Amino acid sequence: MTNEETAIKATYFSIIGNTSLALIKGVAGYFGNSYALVADAIESTTDIFASFLVLFGIKYASRPADKNHPYGHGRIEPLITFLVVGFLITSATIIAYESIQNIGTPHALPKAWTLGILSGIIVWKEISFRKVMKKAEETNSSSLKADAWHHRSDAITSVAAFIGISIALVLGKGYESADDWAALFASGFIFYNSYQIFRPALGEILDEHVYDDLVLEIRAVALTVDGVRGTEKCFIRKAGMQYHVDLHANVSGDITVRQGHEIAHHLKDTLRSELPQLGHVLIHIEPQG
Repeated sequence: MTNEETAIKATYFSIIGNTSLALIKGVAGYFGNSYALVADAIESTTDIFASFLVLFGIKYASRPADKNHPYGHGRIEPLITFLVVGFLITSATIIAYESIQNIGTPHALPKAWTLGILSGIIVWKEISFRKVMKKAEETNSSSLKADAWHHRSDAITSVAAFIGISIALVLGKGYESADDWAALFASGFIFYNSYQIFRPALGEILDEHVYDDLVLEIRAVALTVDGVRGTEKCFIRKAGMQYHVDLHANVSGDITVRQGHEIAHHLKDTLRSELPQLGHVLIHIEPQG
């Protein structure tokens, strides 16, 4: 299975899971008098649209390079991540606003059975986070990582809701707003999490260098190629699920241009064979000494 197929499969998993949970949370929150659960349902609903955006981004990013896009279409991924962050911020803002409104409004205590619903949700969302994050790391997909963090933020908001409802039920009348304070706390966490997702995607757009481990792998593989005596500059930029590399390789200064050209091609082929996550590889030959 290719990286693209793995990422797409993980995204469908997120869409199905978020749709089911949005319905469960919405119904349970309405009939269980819990705004924290309703807030959770709002976030899960935005997660559905965000996952569809991720799905579109992954499919678009997998298009092959063409005349107008010689490096492929991978840069769509961080742009999609920005949109996903926008969905997160929007849901957090709605949750915060409604929480503040509800804190000052008298309402009934949440139902005790909502705690059972939340327990199942917390377990499922943490499992979902780990499953999708594993696929995101396998495929080097930034937008899929954002989708995974949606699951983790959902689990945290559910934990906050569980605590808020528990406080309201244990302490009773006068503490009905504990549920709403929990939703407000959850919105703050979502804002923080939004930044954590946004920052790496911004670095990807700006070609920030954060690939020291991959550079070491590239240098090690290069030295296994006949004729390569060392390496100098090595620049890496990420686009979608691939890493594009510019590498300066040292060869003997006494060989012909044709021989240097052949070494460069052999080096390029070896790197792409040993490190399949590499996309475009540009080799610059430097005479040693």
